[in-house]
Order: sequence, then structure tokens, then C-alpha cells
Amino acid sequence: MPVNVLFSARPEQWPVYEPLLTKGLSQADLDFRLATEFEPDQVDYVVYAPTSGLLDFSPYTQLKAVLSLWAGVEKIAGNETLTVPLARMVDHGLMHGMTEWVVGHVLRYHLGMDRYITVQDGVWTPDAPPLASERNVCVLGLGALGEAAATALAALNFKVTGWSRTAKDIPGVTCLHGTDGLRAALSSAEIVVLLLPDTPATENALNADTLALLPKGARIINPGRGPLIDDDALLAALDSGHIAHATLDVFRVEPLPPEHPYWAHANVTVTPHIASETRPTTAAQVICQNIIRGEEGKPFLHLVDRNLGY
Repeated sequence: MPVNVLFSARPEQWPVYEPLLTKGLSQADLDFRLATEFEPDQVDYVVYAPTSGLLDFSPYTQLKAVLSLWAGVEKIAGNETLTVPLARMVDHGLMHGMTEWVVGHVLRYHLGMDRYITVQDGVWTPDAPPLASERNVCVLGLGALGEAAATALAALNFKVTGWSRTAKDIPGVTCLHGTDGLRAALSSAEIVVLLLPDTPATENALNADTLALLPKGARIINPGRGPLIDDDALLAALDSGHIAHATLDVFRVEPLPPEHPYWAHANVTVTPHIASETRPTTAAQVICQNIIRGEEGKPFLHLVDRNLGY
């Protein structure tokens, strides 16, 4: 019997992914059928994006796994009709793109580039920045994306502290965890990068209390998830001067409404959710690898812990 793979994502993604998935599965000499429609009880795997509209998995009685095209799984992890393994997207293309974006904005802050790009006032002020080895950077979230970003920053000689909910060990990075670890990580952070998942436990990770832990003049970079930040608390910290600047790529409502105060704030840089994205070429490789592993009886890669939500 062929392996039936249902592609459940936006229609315009089908002509992009279909040849890539076909090529990857064909190379494994796998007897398969790939389509956007099957009878539910005939489906073995679902290649999934929340934008597809598929919400009820209960009719998929032969389903072996749901393979997400998204790194974030907060829109599906709590779905009670989904009882089979759920794998999130860990794509090295997405990882590299995120690392490049994070490193670029950390360097922008570290080198004070905004001062020379946005202000040309004719005043000669030769004020060189410190070396990276003298700059404290904190990465909140040490999953695949956070670890990659922290490792890249450490390779540039930044003093990198990483924080996660559970203990991690990353060469060149001071890894902290737990409530006390979070306080310690923030207390010396001149630049904070948010790469936590979006779960009930991480919502408003940066709030009035945690922002107050940061040194005066700290800068915030959020390419992770919008709900990680209490927007009102951040705006208050920016207005008071406690936080010098924030670069935000993700928001609770997207697109960010034109009337949102972030747009007009002098100390906020808004980017339109461009820090990174899933690259179809590399994402298809990840999907095919998991289908092949499933058919060989091997454990799926990048499984979501449903209790943690990521």
C-alpha cells in the first residue's frame, strides 16, 4: 500500500512544495502518494500549516504524524483532536536566516550604527564603541534558533549569557535557567534577544518587573514571538529612558496596525516579520526525512512536548 501524504497549507504553497517533496520521497524509493485531498481515513502523514484551516484531526484514523511547516506550533499544540506525534519545523535555512538577522541587529546596537545612519548633524564625535568582549548580550530561549544565535554571537567574542526554562550546556555561552537564572541573566544584559517559544509560561516574559532588572540604557531585540513582551510595559520603559531602544519584528497583531504607538516611537524600530522564514527547499528535506524515518520505524525528529507546548 502506498504511503499517503496530505499537504495541508495555503494553496499557493502547493506548486512550490509538491516537486520538492516528490523529489525527496522518490530518492528514498518510497511508494507514496502526495496530494492536497484524500479521504481522511486514508491519510498517513499531514504536512501542516495552521493557515490551511484544518482543525479537526479526529477523522484521520490512520494518521501516523503531523509534520509542521512552521517552527512555532502554538496554534496546534493544544488541539485536543490531535493525538499522534507532532513535529515542529527545525530548518537549517530558517536557522541561518534568523542567526544572520540577530547578529546584524546586535552589531548595529553594539557599534552604535543608528547614530551615524540617521543623524548627520555636522558634528565630529570620534567615540569608538567597546570591543565585543566588553559587551554583555543575553539570549532568552536556547532552542535550535536561540542556540544558533548565541553560538554565533559568542564566536564574535560577545559575552553571551543564555537563559532557558531547563538547563542547557552550550560552549562559549554562560547558560542559566529557572527564575533566579532569569534575574541574573537580565541584570547585566546590555542587549537582550528574545527567541523563546510562545506558550502560556512565556507570555509577557518581558514585563514591568523583568524590564526593571535590566541596566539603564539596555536594548531589546525581539524576532521570536509578539506575546513575549508586555507592550504597555515596554513603551513605559522606553518613555522613561530605562530602555534605550527596541527592535521588534513580531507582534501580537500582524500586520501591526498603523495606529499602534510602536510605529511613531522614536526609540522603536519596526520590521515586518522578516527576521527569518521557512525556506521551502530545506524545509521539504526536513519533512521528507521525518516521513522516511516514520516508515523505517525510527523515532521522529523535532517532536513537540505537548505539556510544554514546544
